[in-house]
Amino acid sequence: MICTRTIICLFTIPVIFLSACRQKETKHPSEKEYREQKELANRANRYLVKQDKELIDSYMARRGWHMQTTESGLFYEIYEHGTGISALSGKYALMNYELSLLDGTPCYSSRESGSKKVLIGQSSDETGLIQGILMLHEGDKARFILPPHIAHGLLGDENRIPPHSVIVYEVELLKITDR
Repeated sequence: MICTRTIICLFTIPVIFLSACRQKETKHPSEKEYREQKELANRANRYLVKQDKELIDSYMARRGWHMQTTESGLFYEIYEHGTGISALSGKYALMNYELSLLDGTPCYSSRESGSKKVLIGQSSDETGLIQGILMLHEGDKARFILPPHIAHGLLGDENRIPPHSVIVYEVELLKITDR
């Protein structure tokens, strides 16, 4: 004799399985809708990049800084030149640093966490920081301003760096090593 529980299981499991397999049809956007959505996103990105640049330009003007800008949007100034070897992709960079927000709020520093070791070109650190390090030699001191698109993006680091933040690095490249 089959118990009631077995009968319920025999009927319930297939119903759950079949309903889970059934998916709603999703409407894919037409080519025209896709292009319109893409153009809207591009306009929004251009607007945000323009706003970030205006904030950075104002920040630099208040401090009397005359920084150069890379094609990617990294603002940089090497204000003290060392005599050591240059940074190369695949090498490790050991550096002292201060990281703050554009409003001056300190976020991270080597004073609190020790010198930072970064695998150049293969690190999960900010893209802009790696670009900046690649311009340096051992002993160099530099300042980098990273707009969000080459820093922590729209989300921030979910700790001390808020969403869509421009960040400022003060860096001293101590050593380039193989490990």
